[in-house]
Amino acid sequence: MTKIYGIKNCDTMKKAFKWLDTQGVDYVFHDYKKDGAEEDVLTAALQAHGWETVLNRRGTIWRQLPDDIKNNMNDIGAIKVGMENPSIIKRPLLVHKTQIHLGFSEEIYETIFK
Repeated sequence: MTKIYGIKNCDTMKKAFKWLDTQGVDYVFHDYKKDGAEEDVLTAALQAHGWETVLNRRGTIWRQLPDDIKNNMNDIGAIKVGMENPSIIKRPLLVHKTQIHLGFSEEIYETIFK
């Protein structure tokens, strides 16, 4: 099963949805706005990619975090921040065949779904 996590109105998510639909890929969408983050998936993403990649450090939520939290961030802090503010998690987060992929590009998705 393929599961994609994110926010429905995100432009990058829209590109990923369009690509998946065009390619006929069956997937389940997990909406952070409605369903929040799943701690086990977030933990697995952090183990696979590290907090620096999993958290979107260019977005508004990151900029609004207190400096002491940003300056002392680690995997444990990233889980707390991601669970409280799922919008900070890089989108889309795609789980396919037990692998976790972050972001979207047609080239990478073509490789994933060969």
